[in-house]
Amino acid sequence: MSWNAKKIAEAAAMVALSALLHVIKIYHLPQGGSVTAGSMVPILFLSIRRGPALGAVAGAAFGMIQYFLDPFFVHPVQLLLDYPMAMASLGLAGFFKKRPIGGVTVALVARFLCHFVSGVVFFASYAPKGSNVLAYSAVYNASYILPELVISAIIVSVLAGKVKLD
Repeated sequence: MSWNAKKIAEAAAMVALSALLHVIKIYHLPQGGSVTAGSMVPILFLSIRRGPALGAVAGAAFGMIQYFLDPFFVHPVQLLLDYPMAMASLGLAGFFKKRPIGGVTVALVARFLCHFVSGVVFFASYAPKGSNVLAYSAVYNASYILPELVISAIIVSVLAGKVKLD
């Protein structure tokens, strides 16, 4: 793991681009979560291009920026799960340099799991009375993660074919 000024500057630029894309929302859910204009793509692409460690650090930074742009706080552990940990999981895409769509999928499944656990533990009271909390959290979080997965996979597949992944 060798980070030089060029890689750190690239990571900072990708975090900034992700933050900009995060404010362009297609839809936003009431207890957090939204479908954006591909806000995770810069971090995913950075992870694929520069590796999982730099991608995870950039993802965690993006997660904290997301919190400051659109905060939803109920507990310190929830904050960690829903923001830096969920976005740091985007670094997992870096293990799939030769299969970028697989990397996007694994990264977003990991992000989903962070939000799912947070939903079960911290947002169970939002589930309709008599409903299964596990099912509620799964459906709620999948309602924005799946569209984000599709958007991200499409954009990353186009970029991977056009940009050198050295």
